Amino acid sequence: MAGRATGVGHRLFAAHPARTLVLAFAVAVLVGTGLLSLPLATADGHSAGFVTALFTATSAVCVTGLVVVDTGTYWSGFGQGVILALVQAGGFGIMTMASLLALLISGRLRLRLQLTALAETKTFGIGDVRRVLLGVAGTTAAVELAVSAVLALRFRFGYDMPVGQAAYHAFFHAVSAFNNGGFALLLDSVVPYRTDPLVTLPIAAAVILGGIGFPVLLELLRHRRRRLTTGRRGWTLHTKLTIVTTAALLFTGTALTTLLEWGNPDTFGPLHWSGKLLNGFFHSAMTRSGGFNAVDVGAMEASTLLMTCTLMFVGGGSAGTAGGIKVTTFAVLAAAMVAEARGEPNSTIMGRRLAPHALRQALTVALLGVGFVIAATLALLTVVKAPLEAVLFEAVSAFATVGLSTGITADLPVSGELIVILLMFVGRLGPVTLVSALALRERKRRYELPEERPVIG
Repeated sequence: MAGRATGVGHRLFAAHPARTLVLAFAVAVLVGTGLLSLPLATADGHSAGFVTALFTATSAVCVTGLVVVDTGTYWSGFGQGVILALVQAGGFGIMTMASLLALLISGRLRLRLQLTALAETKTFGIGDVRRVLLGVAGTTAAVELAVSAVLALRFRFGYDMPVGQAAYHAFFHAVSAFNNGGFALLLDSVVPYRTDPLVTLPIAAAVILGGIGFPVLLELLRHRRRRLTTGRRGWTLHTKLTIVTTAALLFTGTALTTLLEWGNPDTFGPLHWSGKLLNGFFHSAMTRSGGFNAVDVGAMEASTLLMTCTLMFVGGGSAGTAGGIKVTTFAVLAAAMVAEARGEPNSTIMGRRLAPHALRQALTVALLGVGFVIAATLALLTVVKAPLEAVLFEAVSAFATVGLSTGITADLPVSGELIVILLMFVGRLGPVTLVSALALRERKRRYELPEERPVIG
């Protein structure tokens, strides 16, 4: 009987893996809400309100970082531990389950050498599940411990923190950074360290590594070992796209942020030119889905906020801890536009022709993302008295699970908090489940309808 039940459960998972993924994260949110609702979780010993606990748990599990209360003062050590555990579970679960989900789809559909929005299918096989899990765990532990060590030494000897406090602050921020969580123990995030590269650069590096995607990280490590032994180096298209697009967006974000904020007296104005460049890079890295801020985001120029919204919407790499529509989706759409502008019948990129279904999936993800952001912005504008740019920024940050805010999060009414909660959840799991559903539903048509071209533009 148990074997029969197990078989039924396996068939349900195989038929609807996206449904299982959504259910798993929903359960994690509910468990986190229950734990954060305990009197033990708050600093003053009073139970947090249900919506406050739900908002914080959703933000942690979806590794967003938006908060309605200050993490360092409102929550007790137990509450902060729960938040950190939820961030770790959300980041580790996203990386593992998204990779395994991609493997399940590729095994069923026999996809080879094709770019997907989740992972490069050539990287793994169905028999590699154990290696994937161990690889994710090992990579996560290695990066978090390395960043923790650097931060702990800096906090201890650069800011005279007690050993225990330095270690705790370092570990908390390292876990939050690698998982793109955005939670910080200080009320103003990392603003006190904005001119300290020994704090900001390790955090930025952890955010970039976590957001680039586990399939890419594992492939880079594998090919590094192969190159050392055989002298060969060959990356898959997914890895090339992710690295090149991420680097281009980081450079663009750094240049634009630095230039736009150069003379702003409330942000970069008082800084030395080296500090301006450092903070321009840090802010650009945080748009990958990091969520930490080293300057007051609410004081930034409107042009900077719009540029930041664009970078946040794109997000990071597939099957990683970052949100957004993903850099590979952006690259596929860009390749399609270039092909159309040149009058070419097929979209090509880096010497490879893109499959038509990859373009359709990318277009679907991007347009649905735009739809969610617009709908959420309209809903928030009906309940929040704030400028349009601030509300739009909040909506994009929630959908892309970034965590940056202009400062309106804590002032949201309950209805506004519920809208943001839904947007964080949809934004975190929407692209994964949508692309999975599209891939699983792919089928061949046995007939073709008559072709006709409507007027475009």
